[in-house]
Amino acid sequence: MSTGKIQFAEQDGTFVLKFTGEVRLTLCSALDATIEHIFSSLNFSSIVIDLTETQSIDSTTLGLLAKLSILSRQRIGLLPMLTTNNPDILRLLDSMGFDQVFNIVETVLPCPDCLTDLPPQDQSEAEVRSRVLEAHRVLMGLNESNRNAFRDLVSALERH
Repeated sequence: MSTGKIQFAEQDGTFVLKFTGEVRLTLCSALDATIEHIFSSLNFSSIVIDLTETQSIDSTTLGLLAKLSILSRQRIGLLPMLTTNNPDILRLLDSMGFDQVFNIVETVLPCPDCLTDLPPQDQSEAEVRSRVLEAHRVLMGLNESNRNAFRDLVSALERH
């Protein structure tokens, strides 16, 4: 099994998040903390999400990315750029309605040399469940298809 990682860089107000490999729930605490860091920054002009080396990405991670975009649009009126040239990832993004919340391009962007891995975060089971629930609620808010796809999962998480 391939492991995934998320790397981060900030240059002149542009925040870059690069996802590599199989990006799963285990990386979501660090991603959520980075989202909070981005929106606490005073020097903020753009966000680039690089999925060019992503093999797979789970729904919780997708929900956090949707949250990132929605916050960006609400707080500074900016739609982040998301780049991938992987046809499977493009299909997934399209099926989730990401064309509504991202500027999606297939161009491979040069990656800054200053990318660093996001640090691991220790989270309790309750904190992880809360993050998964929030991420899926965000996805459900994007379109009817997502509402139908994640309704049962969200109901199950809300019961616990």
